[in-house]
Amino acid sequence: QVQLVESGGGLVQPGGSLRLSCAASGFTLRYFGIGWFRQAPGKEREGVSCISSSDGRTYYADSVKGRFTISRDNAKNTVYLQMNSLKPEDTAVYYCAVDKGPTGPEWYDPDEYDYWGQGTQVTVSS
Repeated sequence: QVQLVESGGGLVQPGGSLRLSCAASGFTLRYFGIGWFRQAPGKEREGVSCISSSDGRTYYADSVKGRFTISRDNAKNTVYLQMNSLKPEDTAVYYCAVDKGPTGPEWYDPDEYDYWGQGTQVTVSS
């Protein structure tokens, strides 16, 4: 059974950092593209970052480039999202998701993904 479990969310002050984890079970994570998404109240779910399976290429939304870093630990079957210089507008529930198909230019589209975790809350506030 495919399962994704996010962790690492919490309350942080502006300018602070958090590292989110996405632990996979029931499949080998490195064979699939893994995306991070976020959804703030009243807003649509948006793509934040993605790491492809084939070559480990990474993708980022413009709003997080230079601040967020996605990485993968194959031994732990886990994908991480390191978030630095956090801003109040980063506040949202963050989800990781699995793309069974090849990662392409529409990596940011939630419809491209097949399995989702339950999400972890990130709140950036002073």
